[in-house]
Amino acid sequence: MKKKSFLLTAVLLLALSMFLAACGGSEETSGEKGTGDGEKKGSDKPKFMSIVTGGTGGTYYPLGGAFAEIISDATGIQTNAEVSGASAENMNTLKDGNAEIAFSQTDIASYAKEGKLMFEGAAVDNVSAIGTLYPETIQIVTTAKSGIKTVEDLKGKKVSVGAPGSGTNPNAEQILEVHGMTFDDINKQDLSFDESTAGIQDGTIDAAFVTAGTPTGAVEGLSATEDIVIIPIAQDKIDALIEKYPYYIKDEVPAGTYKLKDAVSTVAVQAMLVVSNDLSEDVVYDVTKAIFENLDKVTHAKGKLIKAENAVKGVGIEIHPGAQKYYDEKGIKAE
Repeated sequence: MKKKSFLLTAVLLLALSMFLAACGGSEETSGEKGTGDGEKKGSDKPKFMSIVTGGTGGTYYPLGGAFAEIISDATGIQTNAEVSGASAENMNTLKDGNAEIAFSQTDIASYAKEGKLMFEGAAVDNVSAIGTLYPETIQIVTTAKSGIKTVEDLKGKKVSVGAPGSGTNPNAEQILEVHGMTFDDINKQDLSFDESTAGIQDGTIDAAFVTAGTPTGAVEGLSATEDIVIIPIAQDKIDALIEKYPYYIKDEVPAGTYKLKDAVSTVAVQAMLVVSNDLSEDVVYDVTKAIFENLDKVTHAKGKLIKAENAVKGVGIEIHPGAQKYYDEKGIKAE
């Protein structure tokens, strides 16, 4: 009898232990999911991060690869650079929570935050800036034989304002605006950079807006057969443009570029890094510090133009508190 009671007790204890183990396993699984959600929503240190860049033939992708390696080494967070369709696509990728860091032009980031132009009705409100990197210069390109010397001279001319949906299009519209002009004052052509320079060369268009780092390959190619003119923007117009659209900065096309005898005054938007607001202040501080204190590891030519002291100039959107903490420590302020 005692033996049967003992066996019955043992069976009951075994059943109870299995039940408790199952409950504990369920709670543990639930806890693991909670931890994952916490990391996604901004725990101090996620395990993985993605940087969305641009095409493999552009500048964003190789820079992103360098930054990813720097961030991984400095923070211990495995970071990867991913090919993408660049600025506009990148902003939407961050909006959807499918990446943590992205390259963008400053003007595109502003349009995204404000829900304007290509982001009409679909504002991206969950991102902030890490900082700006290097200028992408607005060049108004023509030739000496065209006789065009000022922005006002573009009236009635065939002028390319960039490919449809490109960032160059609003750049052109805004520059014309501060000169008291609209697209109605020109014979607007929607052409890519290569199509624009080909059109200038064969005489089917008179001038073109080109937003890109200098020297720009398409314009350099044109300079091999034509005397290039870059139309200057006067200082008062530059001031008016920056006051209304703070993502612009003053810039110039240096003498010697495209065989120019003198430097030409113009404006630029900038390449910048933006970040998901889901990342904590500590993580973004570490990322910002890692990038700006390891620029010697960036071999791409544009790396020489990237400086922490310039990162808060012409940002156009709010800076993430983590990045701002780094700039405050260094005494870096927007001018």
